[in-house]
Amino acid sequence: MKHGETTDKVLAAFYAVYNTLGYGFLEKVYENAMYAELTEMGVQCDRQVPVKVTYKGKLVGEYFADLVVESTVIVELKCAETIGYEHEVQLVNYLKATGHEVGLLLNFGKKPQIRRKIFTP
Repeated sequence: MKHGETTDKVLAAFYAVYNTLGYGFLEKVYENAMYAELTEMGVQCDRQVPVKVTYKGKLVGEYFADLVVESTVIVELKCAETIGYEHEVQLVNYLKATGHEVGLLLNFGKKPQIRRKIFTP
């Protein structure tokens, strides 16, 4: 599995955070906790990484990925009842815009949910 070692570490951090905090907090709380857990594990991680969208060489939009882990895996965090199609599309678009191939969508809802997305240009 591409970047499997990195995604395994992210999932371990996700369950550690979820088991400690549960659900009901704002997304930013989980982002901060995930960052703390990953860095404590010795995993290189960046928060709020700009995702620039270009059209015909012109910048037409800018978003921010919640986390980028080991410069290879985009991690998008949600606090929703369930993961929706629009959340999955958002992550795939981040992958397209950045050229990253692997993304994880992690939902801190009533039940923890995970989606792994792959994008191959």
